[in-house]
Amino acid sequence: MEMAKHTQLFFPLLLLSVFLVGSSMAATENVIRDNVLEWVKNDTHRFLNAVIRVGHLNRTVEFYKECFGMQLLIQKDFPEKKYSKAIVGFGPQESHFVLELIYIYGVEKYEVGTAWAHFGIAAQDIYPIVEKVRQLGGVVTREPGATAGGPQVYAFVQDPNGYTFELLQQGPTPQPLNHFQFEVIDLNRSVSFYEKALGMNLLLRYDSPQDQYTIAMVGYGTDRTQTVFIELKYNYNVTKYTAGNAYVHAAIGTSDVYKSAAAVALVTQELGGKIVRPPGPNPVTHTKTTSFLDPDGRKTVLVDNEDYLKEIKNNGQ
Repeated sequence: MEMAKHTQLFFPLLLLSVFLVGSSMAATENVIRDNVLEWVKNDTHRFLNAVIRVGHLNRTVEFYKECFGMQLLIQKDFPEKKYSKAIVGFGPQESHFVLELIYIYGVEKYEVGTAWAHFGIAAQDIYPIVEKVRQLGGVVTREPGATAGGPQVYAFVQDPNGYTFELLQQGPTPQPLNHFQFEVIDLNRSVSFYEKALGMNLLLRYDSPQDQYTIAMVGYGTDRTQTVFIELKYNYNVTKYTAGNAYVHAAIGTSDVYKSAAAVALVTQELGGKIVRPPGPNPVTHTKTTSFLDPDGRKTVLVDNEDYLKEIKNNGQ
């Protein structure tokens, strides 16, 4: 039994050594020696952006500006690669969670799928936002109002691309674009994955038997009205979702992509998921990143905090 335990630990550590080839031997030895899962809890994390594909870039940018009050932070065209991108949000990339919109030449429609649910936006008054959405060609799928006996006023709307946004009426917050929701197969497994692999906290969990679902909110900090979080939703008896090709990934900042990849590698041994890009610098931007799939197949990119700020500066932000 003791030999089996040592064997189980050996293979993740061997895997970590492979991931860390790009770093010095001393750094490799330190990562293997350190308790990386404990390190993750104290790492400097921040939600950076979410990347989505859109069929009409300019129309989407204007819709987000006019309806939600977002700002256009940067827009670039890459004709040699046949795509354009725009970054929009409620404040600068250095401090805000933002959306990166990708338009691929000639592709006007994407399948959102059922695994990705929605983005969430907090505002002090959501009623005029809903009316603006209606005027500019969006779809209101739930009119503003509270649930029976509940204090929270909210609404659901769709943009022209088919992406759903939950609008939450609440007081001022530093992060108006405050969450995104995934549908998951095993809620306990998903919560445990994000806690262990990314050092997130369970901010709230509630069950709604009448609506046949349970939700868990995970993120950094303790106050979900002041920070960005992921909403994980388990629908009773649902065992399969479609991935679609519209949502791409979310990016989270870390102080060390090598140690972060080491932690993810260990957690995937237990809970599922896999590393899809070993840690190292991007050959073009030199920004150090690593990326992985969670147990439900959703992609997350971890980005070096300092490199991210340098990349923003080089882009003129």
